[in-house]
Amino acid sequence: MTDRDDRDDRDDRDDRDDRDDRDERIAEFGRLVNLSPRELEDWLERDESTAAGQHQDGGESTGHASGRRIVGLLRTSPSELSDDDVAHMRKVVGYIKRHLAQRPSGDVTDTRWRHSLMNWGHDPLKDS
Repeated sequence: MTDRDDRDDRDDRDDRDDRDDRDERIAEFGRLVNLSPRELEDWLERDESTAAGQHQDGGESTGHASGRRIVGLLRTSPSELSDDDVAHMRKVVGYIKRHLAQRPSGDVTDTRWRHSLMNWGHDPLKDS
């Protein structure tokens, strides 16, 4: 076996690892985002949605903007997702996991915590 063959084998393994990592990120996004595109679109139209999250200079919140992007991601075939799309999916997964770990006590039905999560495509009441 030549040095070139070794490099080609390593490159093939790296490509498989990259595809596996990409596939896992997409799958985890699919597990955590539990609102359908239609449910999320409907939610994003509500006043509770626009009021939730951090607003910069009185504009749209980060989560609300992310929710609009998530709708598009949910409607895109995995084979058509760009690297930037998958990176955003990773950001969404991280946000959902962090906020689920900070669940407040008591009834969360009408809380900014839940509303913020819903902007990111996850309704914690669907887990119940």
